[in-house]
Amino acid sequence: MRGKTYIVAHRRRREGKTDYKQRLRLLKSGKPRFVVRKSINNVTCQIVEYSKDGDKTIVSVNSNDVKKLGWKGNPGNLPAAYLVGLLCGSRANKKKIKDAVLDSGLYASTPGSRIYSALKGAVDSGLKISHSEEILPKNERIKGEHIATLAKKIKSEKPDEYKKRFSIYLKNKVSPENLPKHFDEVKKKILKK
Repeated sequence: MRGKTYIVAHRRRREGKTDYKQRLRLLKSGKPRFVVRKSINNVTCQIVEYSKDGDKTIVSVNSNDVKKLGWKGNPGNLPAAYLVGLLCGSRANKKKIKDAVLDSGLYASTPGSRIYSALKGAVDSGLKISHSEEILPKNERIKGEHIATLAKKIKSEKPDEYKKRFSIYLKNKVSPENLPKHFDEVKKKILKK
């Protein structure tokens, strides 16, 4: 604090929810934002346009929308993030949105993360979003082959741990070893819509 007057920062800045410098850079592009947010069991993708009266959400997709199309795997993992991004991008194409800019919020930029998996899904749907190829996860990880390999290993070595670790998959009647095949089935459904 200096002097007699102290300017209080915006509430969302004080709470650590918004980086206004980053937001200004994104808005200066003049393109809609492809917003990706994640939690442990959910991934949300939105296409948001700036408006003086408040931002307008044009398209919004989350993990529940992918579940409705038949996804039985974990709703918050890398394959689910890709499918959410793919569905969001295909819905954006139907609303004549061709270009966007990635808005990853306050998340740290980690190459191969769920944010970039969702970005890859949106790009594969035909949405033009500038990015570097090095940050995108490999296709094997997007399909869930790393999960299938781990499931096979644990199933043969520790059957009790297998049932515990993959309980969501088993409850939804999908074998984690067949996750890449299940991923391809859901991806085809999204692309047909």
